[in-house]
Amino acid sequence: MRTPLIAAACLLAACSSNAKTSVETTTAASAVATVATSASATTVATTEPTSASATVDEPSTSADDTTAETLDSPSSSITAGSVAAAPERPYDVFVPSNYDGATPLPLVMLLHGYGATGEVQDEYFGLQPLAEERGFLYVHPEGTTDSTERQFWNATDACCDDFASGVDDSTYLLDVVAQIEADYRVDPSRIFVVGHSNGGYMSYRMACDHADVIAAIVSLAGATFADTSRCAPAVPVSVLEIHGTADPVVGYEGGTREGQAGFPGATTTVATWAGYDGCGPDPVAAATTLDLVSDLDGAETSVQSFPDCPPGVGVELWTMNDGEHVPNLSNDFTPAVIDFLFAHPKP
Repeated sequence: MRTPLIAAACLLAACSSNAKTSVETTTAASAVATVATSASATTVATTEPTSASATVDEPSTSADDTTAETLDSPSSSITAGSVAAAPERPYDVFVPSNYDGATPLPLVMLLHGYGATGEVQDEYFGLQPLAEERGFLYVHPEGTTDSTERQFWNATDACCDDFASGVDDSTYLLDVVAQIEADYRVDPSRIFVVGHSNGGYMSYRMACDHADVIAAIVSLAGATFADTSRCAPAVPVSVLEIHGTADPVVGYEGGTREGQAGFPGATTTVATWAGYDGCGPDPVAAATTLDLVSDLDGAETSVQSFPDCPPGVGVELWTMNDGEHVPNLSNDFTPAVIDFLFAHPKP
């Protein structure tokens, strides 16, 4: 069981007590790398990540001990996608030990919730051990900080550029993908985005804006654009929404955020994407259920999928009955997410 630790004042963040191992870090401005070797993978570390929000209760974790030596590596530069001069925005790339530089690997990008950080979200979802076990590249970048000192993504019409910074996170994250493709062998048919809450909203934004790049997304407690005219995916993108019926922050049935546009509910979100993707209009319930929340009895999560999608494309809704905004994830949660993604490469 992964138990999240979260302050009540933090609207859309999540964290947990998983240990974190070493990773490769690149800044959005430049990379001067050093190499560190762990038992599971070779990793590169550079600049420190941006500071965590003071409103997030982060768990105490200790990284694996490593030794470092200088690595000759060309510097990299990424446009940070802001209307103003953008600060350095570091991101961590985990490279599994089976990476040989010749075989293209899938890339999974994890996007944190509002007020959280990439590291906090990584600890909550526990994706890094699976990246090693199943052999994929893995990155968890950082949003920018708003005037309340919380990190956020400028995602949809409802969330979460509350102070109108205008930061272009969509372009920035695409640039991160492009830089990783320049540095490593990435399978272009298996580029995936996973997000929680504000990160879930942002995963939909990435699918809308960069459907030609993103093969599939998974959102936990997120939503797509309320204004459907603001999303025009060029090609189908596979979508999985995971949502709790007892979510008081991003309501299962939809709602509004104070001073912001409304957001569609979970069923409307997936139905909208079924329409974008050219699937049938009526979802079909699966015969089996899933156990994704450790402190709810039994297999609490029901599964619906849309029929008649284009070959290779899937649109699904996993409903966590009585699940909350930051559920205590079971050990089955993250493997199930990766299974969905890997089953839906770009056709």
